[in-house]
Amino acid sequence: MRFLVWGAGAIGGTIGGHLARAAHSVTLVDKERKHVEAIRNEGLKITGSINPFSIRVKAFTPQELTGEYETVLLCVKAHHTDRAVRQLVPHLSVDGFVVSVQNGLNESIIASMVGEGRTVGSFVNFDADYLKPGVIHYGGRGAVVIGELSGEITPRIQALHKSLMDFEPHAIVSTNIQGYLWSKLAYGSMLFATALTHLPVSRALSMAEFRPLYIALMREVLAVAQSQSVTLESFDGFDPTAFLPGVDLRCAKDSLDAIAKRTGKSGQTHTGIWRDLAVRHRRTEVDSILGSVFTRAKDENIATPLLEKLIQFIHNIESSTRKQDISNLYELREDLINNPLNL
Repeated sequence: MRFLVWGAGAIGGTIGGHLARAAHSVTLVDKERKHVEAIRNEGLKITGSINPFSIRVKAFTPQELTGEYETVLLCVKAHHTDRAVRQLVPHLSVDGFVVSVQNGLNESIIASMVGEGRTVGSFVNFDADYLKPGVIHYGGRGAVVIGELSGEITPRIQALHKSLMDFEPHAIVSTNIQGYLWSKLAYGSMLFATALTHLPVSRALSMAEFRPLYIALMREVLAVAQSQSVTLESFDGFDPTAFLPGVDLRCAKDSLDAIAKRTGKSGQTHTGIWRDLAVRHRRTEVDSILGSVFTRAKDENIATPLLEKLIQFIHNIESSTRKQDISNLYELREDLINNPLNL
């Protein structure tokens, strides 16, 4: 396979760098010219405690790229999906396909533009961050899952899996990629909540006073997932079925304990959401990720008041009308007073 990695930030830079180091043919594309120039001049640097390295790899801006590619790993922020696909289509070979290596439910957007048969789903949960032009921090291993939208095990998915194992040896192929994506949406709602504060993720998840809030948020997302007839999948200590209504809350506590323990061991103390708000002062993926859940909830007449308020709080921080502070979690938690969930 010749890999075209569209978006060389935290996800794309980490995967692309490892594939290039394993002698795969890799071409990186990124809209940030300074990042591209740094990679060209000094190589791509992957830092962190997991075997750091530097690698020479081809890098271009979208305007500079030429040629066609069979395997495109789309690694841009969810809200940049439409524009990125429009830019990459001329470089997608007739028998090529696009792998959505992103957060959210972007496969449907990609499929509407290139065709469902040329779209592959994926789920990743490793820790990584863009530090500066040419430098990506790889903070911790996590699940890597790929799957055809049809659920079939095809020759191309097997070949892609074999290649991705050069990055993550425990990568797997799933016949239920949607189950992983919806599980991460529930998990992601909790991470967006922690980003309302400056607390490290592990600390925020360990605080007993906020656990009813996390559970309630995830139950709202999971109610929407169930309305879509999705079979949920577990990953990295997170068991989504532990947060369903009627399940013993001790199961949810055990799952939250496992997540807090895992995040506490990571070399990345805060989420990319937090960095977008606190460091980069830029728009987050909240509308493309949680907003898509909220839209489906309205279509199914499912009440998601906490999710709606969480999205509003993120927007407030983005527009500088609200500060990141632990008081946001207390305020959000107040809505649980009249919540019918037995928490």
